[in-house]
Amino acid sequence: MNKSLTTIALCSILAFTACNSNNSNSQKQQDSTVHNHSHADSLDTEHTSQNSVDWMGTYQGTTPCADCPGIETTVKLYKDDTFSYKATYQDRNLTVADTGKFMWHNNGSVVHLKGKDTDIKYKVGENVLMQLDTEGKEITGELAEKYNLKKTP
Repeated sequence: MNKSLTTIALCSILAFTACNSNNSNSQKQQDSTVHNHSHADSLDTEHTSQNSVDWMGTYQGTTPCADCPGIETTVKLYKDDTFSYKATYQDRNLTVADTGKFMWHNNGSVVHLKGKDTDIKYKVGENVLMQLDTEGKEITGELAEKYNLKKTP
């Protein structure tokens, strides 16, 4: 009987040790997986339009207008986080010109031009500024691309 108890105790210890060893390996795999996700997440936030795109320069385009053929728009972004903005309404005697400071939003992917007469947000892409709506969301639909200003050489 003593021999049976010893055998049972020994088997129990071996089974317990094997389970702990398995849990330890499983935990190491989980830690590694969490680490890999954290590393990938940190890479996503490191590369933004602000630090990865050559955003300084002049952008031009003709954006849609409700009561005219279009608005000829020019935006210049400078290294010191200032801007100049000019919008000329076609077939109308109206030009809006402004300068001011811009701010970066959305982890460095959106510039917010805020001047005396200007309060516009653009998503910054490679050689393009994409105008956002009044709520700061991307414009969608048939005319969405017409709200893009292209960088000039």
